[in-house]
Amino acid sequence: MNVAVATRESSENTGFIVLISLVATIGGFLFGFDSGVINGTVEGLQKAFHANSFGTGFNVASMLLGCAVGAFFAGRMADMYGRRSVLIVAAVCFIISGWGSGIAGTSTAFVIYRIIGGLAVGAASVMSPAYISEVSPARYRGRLATVQQIAIISGLFAAFLSNYALAGIAGASVNPLWWGFEAWRWMFWIEMIPAVLFLLALAGIPESPRYLVAKGRKEQALKVLTRLYGELTARLTLADIQGSLAADHRPRLRDLFDQTRRRIRPIVWVGIGLATFQQLVGINVVFYYGAVLWQAVGFSESDALLINVLSGGLSIGACLVALMLIDRIGRKPLLWIGSAGMTVTLAVVAFAFASAGTGAGGQLALSGPMGVLALVAANAYVVFFNVSWGPVMWVMLGEMFPNQIRGSALAAAGAAQWTANFAITITFPILLAGIGLAAAYGIYAFAALLSVIFVLKYVNETNGKELEQMPG
Repeated sequence: MNVAVATRESSENTGFIVLISLVATIGGFLFGFDSGVINGTVEGLQKAFHANSFGTGFNVASMLLGCAVGAFFAGRMADMYGRRSVLIVAAVCFIISGWGSGIAGTSTAFVIYRIIGGLAVGAASVMSPAYISEVSPARYRGRLATVQQIAIISGLFAAFLSNYALAGIAGASVNPLWWGFEAWRWMFWIEMIPAVLFLLALAGIPESPRYLVAKGRKEQALKVLTRLYGELTARLTLADIQGSLAADHRPRLRDLFDQTRRRIRPIVWVGIGLATFQQLVGINVVFYYGAVLWQAVGFSESDALLINVLSGGLSIGACLVALMLIDRIGRKPLLWIGSAGMTVTLAVVAFAFASAGTGAGGQLALSGPMGVLALVAANAYVVFFNVSWGPVMWVMLGEMFPNQIRGSALAAAGAAQWTANFAITITFPILLAGIGLAAAYGIYAFAALLSVIFVLKYVNETNGKELEQMPG
């Protein structure tokens, strides 16, 4: 290590950097909680709103419409008003959605509140990792950004555990709990606790220095950078940021286009591809429909909810492995290894479901060995996802774009991610009723196989590079 690098590292306020990054990751926790809480409420929604398979799919997926809009406009709003400001708005939307989703008396009201929650999830999904990337040094940026995925999975796990506990206390998700309200409504109201904590914690973190430079607020940016890295490194970093931004204009949406070649920049297409493939492998079918999926092959509601808790715990463990590896072996190797693992495990799940017979009442039922095989393969699939595409995609989106287009490119990639998520989520009940579980998982396995090719051919490594070094 040379003297200049040693000086930079010794002057860093590592504790403060970690602290404000952890505050940003509460947005990831709420992202996970809001995404996972629906898992235990599907039966309650069906009974409360008398929904058919399409209606149920739309109730579940409605949040994702808000996510796509929230992700797209969050990037633009963050360039106009700041990363921290957008996260504050997201926190308020989480609170409104948590309350409204639980109190909703009609399907229309429920969808409206879920869309509000989706706006928050979409904004948090792109702004939390972007904020972390913009305040963190390159040498451990990947590890801090990976904490975002751990927070997402922790939120999912907390939702699964909360759903399991509340359903257990009430006897079933559709039974009345406290003050006569059904358990599934309380599943949504629990979210308000971390949402309020998030709003309060955001008051104590600074704005992103890269945003401040882009807005011409250099003195404020220098103060923030000095607090993060020390005076010497702050001045060097400020100069680097200024040099990386185009001198003739502030960030705008049209920067996504290569004006000389009259086409969207290749790096933007890679970001959109990463965001889309993360959903095409079907991971949110497990997160959103886990209870329904396992009940469809013969497990009780209680056992299905418990399997969700197991999957959530394994996911956290896998993310911890990714945390240890992402800055050591890099982003790209984790992606293609994860893709290969998901291809195999999804194919095994499809094979197991293809063997399902018909049990009592016409319900699908797996034999003992095939049930074990499906359970093991499905959880292995979850592990492969969460050691690779789960954290790495968000890390790369937060760091792979040059400063000039980061907000706009995140908007495009985030919108693509949530649009793909919506498509996968709303089509699963239709696929389940039409072609069955085996064929549906076969489709997801094929998408995982294609993602191997995409990573090897188009994705470039970003490990160890400063944000100002990212090519356009």
